Amino acid sequence: MRPLLEVIALGPGDVPGAVEGGADRLEVVADMDADGLTPSLDTVRDLKRACDLPLRVMLRSNDGFSTSGSELARLRIAAHQLANAGADGFVLGFLGLNAEIDVEATLALAEELDGRPWTFHRAIDHCLDLDDAWAVVPGLPGLDAVLTAGSARGVGSGLDELCTRATGSPAAADVIMAGGGLEPDHVPWLARAGIRQFHVGSRVRPGGSWKAYIDAGLVRSWRVLIDDAVAAAL
Repeated sequence: MRPLLEVIALGPGDVPGAVEGGADRLEVVADMDADGLTPSLDTVRDLKRACDLPLRVMLRSNDGFSTSGSELARLRIAAHQLANAGADGFVLGFLGLNAEIDVEATLALAEELDGRPWTFHRAIDHCLDLDDAWAVVPGLPGLDAVLTAGSARGVGSGLDELCTRATGSPAAADVIMAGGGLEPDHVPWLARAGIRQFHVGSRVRPGGSWKAYIDAGLVRSWRVLIDDAVAAAL
């Protein structure tokens, strides 16, 4: 299997560049000023009509990583609506008051996904005890990816953590999706550590601007880089 390249999509205008460039999956979000919130049903429907790429849709209502009972209830309803609109999977995850994984809230939402796969997002990078977090998250039912930079400050700060965790735990390596300030020179190190999933946001847009559509040439450069790095690591 070739490594997975996931890119962030904000709407159907991002489809041509993602498809032509060779992306494998779209993470669908709104409001990147808040680091990605739940998109509208119309956005998901429009993306589903525009391409055959799998859509992994964000379930997050605020720019933090905690949730409340009422917010969780709304997200559970949204999960069903977004699935009907075309979501193939979801992105979610919550932290408790002490910056630990909120397993109860996360599972309450994951149980509403009707068996669709899901990603635990970068909330994990904000945990106080990463070892405790990694002891819990990979075993959550239905999870097949953990989007992580290894640090709340991004991959530039968390590269050593990602590589150490992946080389020390095959279970972690299987689910780590490296992203959050990912740079091209990080990729060979991550590939050698056994990481096979990669996530890119603004770096596939001209000038790194969220106001610009995804560019096929930029996606293709990441596609080639990742494929070559993983092939060299085998």
